[in-house]
Amino acid sequence: MARALIVGCGCRGRELAARLRGAGWEVRGTTRNRRRLADIEAAGAEPALADPDRAATILELIDDVAVVFWLLGAAAGDAKAVAAVNGPRLERVLGELVDSPVRGFVYEAAGRTPRSGMEAGAAIVRAASERWRIPVEIVDADPADPAAWLEATAAAAGRLVGAPA
Repeated sequence: MARALIVGCGCRGRELAARLRGAGWEVRGTTRNRRRLADIEAAGAEPALADPDRAATILELIDDVAVVFWLLGAAAGDAKAVAAVNGPRLERVLGELVDSPVRGFVYEAAGRTPRSGMEAGAAIVRAASERWRIPVEIVDADPADPAAWLEATAAAAGRLVGAPA
């Protein structure tokens, strides 16, 4: 059974969690907001309080994970902090995956976050894949079409682990 960590388990992340659970996956979802933990649990995922702006809070959750989903295309807050989570923080997390059980990484490359930041993040993900041989999928499906986004993201996970999602 595959285990997933969804970083940024908001509305779309919870839909993905329910989809993965239905396919037999174990799922852990993160939020920065303590009040959202119950929402994640209601979607069938194990809730975890973690902040992608503090990479260590994410890294402490990857010990038993096969696939990490970085769903921060709709990240909100200070522009510098949003840029950092799809920049230096993302790069730090990817660098630590080398010595972990993680077998794949799915990066959400579309959303409300400025396109230039998402493209920079996608470049970081591609570079990490080449440098450290981390299998990655970059999903650029439009989150404004939730059904297409969910299909694209679940298919990416399936390709990484060789099983339906």
